[in-house]
Amino acid sequence: MVADAPYFADLADGPAEVHVAWLTTRDGRRIRAAHWPLTGAKGTVILMPGRTEYIEKYGRAASDLARRGYACASVDWRGQGLADRSDADRMIGHIGDFDEFQRDVDALLAWARADGAEGPLFLIGHSMGGCIGLRSLARGLPFQAAAFSAPMWGISIAAWMRPLAPFIAQLSVWAGRAQSYAPTTGGKTYLLSVPFEGNVLTSDPAMWDYMRCQVAGAPDLALGGPSMGWLHAALRECAALSSLPSPTLPCITALGTAEKVVDPGPIHLRMTRWPQGKLDMYPMAEHEVMMETPTHRARFFDTACGLFDAHR
Repeated sequence: MVADAPYFADLADGPAEVHVAWLTTRDGRRIRAAHWPLTGAKGTVILMPGRTEYIEKYGRAASDLARRGYACASVDWRGQGLADRSDADRMIGHIGDFDEFQRDVDALLAWARADGAEGPLFLIGHSMGGCIGLRSLARGLPFQAAAFSAPMWGISIAAWMRPLAPFIAQLSVWAGRAQSYAPTTGGKTYLLSVPFEGNVLTSDPAMWDYMRCQVAGAPDLALGGPSMGWLHAALRECAALSSLPSPTLPCITALGTAEKVVDPGPIHLRMTRWPQGKLDMYPMAEHEVMMETPTHRARFFDTACGLFDAHR
C-alpha cells in the first residue's frame, strides 16, 4: 500500500495494492482519492460513489473489477468521507452547487493518470455518483463506456410534495437555512439507525454487515442527512440534466425493482432515449445493486465489464 492519506484496509477488504492520496481541487478543497492499480489492466474504471459514501465502501468492488481485468480509482467527494466538510456539524451533507463536484472529478482524473492508471477510462456511477457522472459525460470527459447503478437522475419525493419541493428548497436557501437538515432527516447515519429488516439499501445481510461495520469501525467516514442547500442543488441539477440529450457512448444502467431511494421514472425515461443505452432490471434488488446478493453483484460486474471489453 502506498498512502499519504489514511485508509482503512481492513474495513475495505479490497486489493492489497492501493494508492491513497489527499488531492487539492482547483477551488482549494481537500478530497481523498484511491487507486487500485492492476498490472496489465485492460483499462481503469473511475468509480463515482453516492451521497454519504467513501472509498472503503468500494474495496470489494475494486476486487470484483480486478478479477475481470480492470484497475479502479474512486474518491471521497467534498463534504463526505474524510474529505473536507463545509459545516461545523460533520454529519450534515451540504453542497452549494453540483458543479463543485466536477472540480473533484477533474482532480481525480488528473491524479489517477499521474499515478499510472492504465488503458482507456470507463465510468461506473452509483446514485448521486450517477448524477455527477452523467454531467461528466455531458462535459465530454474521455470515457469509453459507462455503467450506472440506480443513478440519481431524479429524487424520490412523495407525489403530493413533488411540485412544492423546489420552491421550499429555494425559500430555505433565501432564508439563510441552506445548511439546515432537509425534512425528515437528521444527524444520524442510516446504517447505524435502522435494522436490516426493512432497510432500503440491500437484501443481502452479509453486505449490510460489511457496510455497517465500516461506519461503526471508522466513525469519521459516516454522514447523516442532506442539507436544504444540497436538496436545492440536487433538484436543480436533476432538472438541468433532464433537458440534455443522451450521450453517444455505450451505457448500461442497473436498477432494482425494489428501488426506494431515487426516482425510477427519470431513469426509465433517460434510457429510452439513450441510443447505445440499455436498462437492466434486477428483480427484488434494493438501491445498492453493487452491494446486493452475490448473484446480483456478479451479474452487474459481468455485464459492466463485458460492455467495457467490447468498447476498449
